Amino acid sequence: MMRVLVLAAALNWPFALNRWFGADKVKHFLMSALVQSATYSAGRVARIDRGTSQLIGGGAVMATGVWKEFHDRRAGKPFSVEDLVWDASGGFAAAALLNGTR
Repeated sequence: MMRVLVLAAALNWPFALNRWFGADKVKHFLMSALVQSATYSAGRVARIDRGTSQLIGGGAVMATGVWKEFHDRRAGKPFSVEDLVWDASGGFAAAALLNGTR
């Protein structure tokens, strides 16, 4: 039984890899980084402290990503957890860079 599962996983490996990597995933990463940066900057302009601005940015990234997946689902595309992972990664990367700003 274990050999059958390993064989099935090996045969599906390229297809599973394609779900996690591609041009669409880069777009999700970069758009989320932009959303995080823009909302963080807007919060700082409004004189909101750094930590709260980071949380606002993270919430905006999460809301935008989930909204996009529901929009895709209504358009007949599947709801993609992989896209949400790339959204979160872009938001975290931007937050990490913004922690070093003044």
